[in-house]
Amino acid sequence: MGNWVVNHWLSVLVLATWLGLNVFLFVHAFLLYEKADKYYYTREILGSALAWARASARCLNFNSMLILLPMCRNLLSFLRGTCSFCRCSLKKQLDHNLTFHKLVAYMICLHTAIHIIAHLFNFERYSSSRQATNGSLASVLSSLSQEEEGVSWLNPIKSPNMTVTYVTFTSIPGLTGVIITIALVLMVTSATEFIRRNYFEVFWYTHHVFIIYFIGLGIHGIGGIVRGQTEESIKENHPHRCAESFETWNDHNSHCKPPRFEGHPAESWKWILAPVVLYIFERILRFYRSQQQVVITKVVMHPSKVLELQMNKRGFSMEVGQYIFVNCPSISYLEWHPFTLTSGPEEDFFSIHIRAVGDWTENLLRTFEQQHSPVPRIQVDGPFGTASEDVFHYEVAMLVGAGIGVTPFASILKSIWYKFQHADHSLKTQTIYFYWICREIGAFAWFNDLLASLEQEMEDLGKVGFLNYRLFLTGWDSNIAGHAALNFDKATDILTGLKHKTFFGRPMWDNEFCTIATTHPKSVVGVFLCGPQALAKSLRKCCHQYSSLDPRKVQFFFNKENF
Repeated sequence: MGNWVVNHWLSVLVLATWLGLNVFLFVHAFLLYEKADKYYYTREILGSALAWARASARCLNFNSMLILLPMCRNLLSFLRGTCSFCRCSLKKQLDHNLTFHKLVAYMICLHTAIHIIAHLFNFERYSSSRQATNGSLASVLSSLSQEEEGVSWLNPIKSPNMTVTYVTFTSIPGLTGVIITIALVLMVTSATEFIRRNYFEVFWYTHHVFIIYFIGLGIHGIGGIVRGQTEESIKENHPHRCAESFETWNDHNSHCKPPRFEGHPAESWKWILAPVVLYIFERILRFYRSQQQVVITKVVMHPSKVLELQMNKRGFSMEVGQYIFVNCPSISYLEWHPFTLTSGPEEDFFSIHIRAVGDWTENLLRTFEQQHSPVPRIQVDGPFGTASEDVFHYEVAMLVGAGIGVTPFASILKSIWYKFQHADHSLKTQTIYFYWICREIGAFAWFNDLLASLEQEMEDLGKVGFLNYRLFLTGWDSNIAGHAALNFDKATDILTGLKHKTFFGRPMWDNEFCTIATTHPKSVVGVFLCGPQALAKSLRKCCHQYSSLDPRKVQFFFNKENF
């Protein structure tokens, strides 16, 4: 627990602040509508459901204000650049943008549910009080109409024959509320892990109904169904003085006049205006950059359905581990997919490796395989920053890639190769431990040349211990294992041709972390992962377990790629 607090104190502080603001806004709004004289008569009809509806609405506005900010990728990249002098723990918060986006979305869902349930009670009480004939205060308030001189309505159900359904679909708040709810349900359900992994196109298109969500939210409060007593009316009819004598309101001799009401002004647009404008600017910038010409200089088809594209683009500048969004108009005009850059910043081109794992990527590979057709046009947006940019800030780095998740580390290792080639003495990193976990042998093929070059370079410079890599094959048959065992004493690995042998199975992470902690007892170790969530959970646990509470001893900091 102590190690966890040391590594995540700032994340805990950010979350605690966010939750605290939610609680404060909810309680503040709840007490306002539950206690204020302005809403005394409104509460006579609705009861506490009024306060529940308005308090949840306040939190909905607050979280809707935040939901777009983590998706402003240019803003995050800018902040990451300006925070280059900041402490690592501060910069790491930018890497949790998607996690925070999801947490805010869950909070929106929670308050949407509270808001809808509260309004169901409200409409039921509006309807029952309008139909009531018992002469109660609620029925008298519900019978107030616009036609009566100097009197304004409180109940949106204007006649006993008007149904709740009619009010819902003919009023701006009711209709936009239904639209907002449908949009939210579509976004949340299509963003589940299963849909995103297997039907990314469904997720991509459906998630863009957020445009409808924000338009609906901006105009939701127009119409003022929730009403309170006007300030002038309170002077003529103070609830604490006049509520009990409501039968005499229309008498000429009465000191209490019938109350007048006004609609609550729309306020959602005030909360979301700034982030929406910021996000629109973000999208305009991304659109402008995506329209710049991209020249494909080289296309390579690797084993295991992996496509390598080498490209040039005017003014393109990158750092290690960054990613870009790619669009191919001949496949889809609207779909943009993120891919990590596999080239080094020192190279005169930028490259990506794409594995066929879905409809879009399979169509892209199929298009490039058709050699007789012209090379399809590619649009590129980015690059955008990631956690891997910080790899050279650590004395010791553990790089863990699973399958095609090795791509950010290709960029890092290439950059290291160039730094050694040009005798760059500014490199802070002293040792790198690289782990690559693959299901099939063919996946190693496209990365072998780089690893072989690094092996030779480290040997020539007398830095054999600088790069320590482990290749793990998780899918094999008895023939492959037997063949490897028979040739184990060879100088190079029979499967990859490299000097380091391929391991069968998965890494024993406890052993790996224990060895590194023992070898580097006073170092700060950066652990970088591009892979599945289950692996992230194991590595994060090991980082907490093997970090010392003494800041002068070994510390492991976990970093995960998020797109």
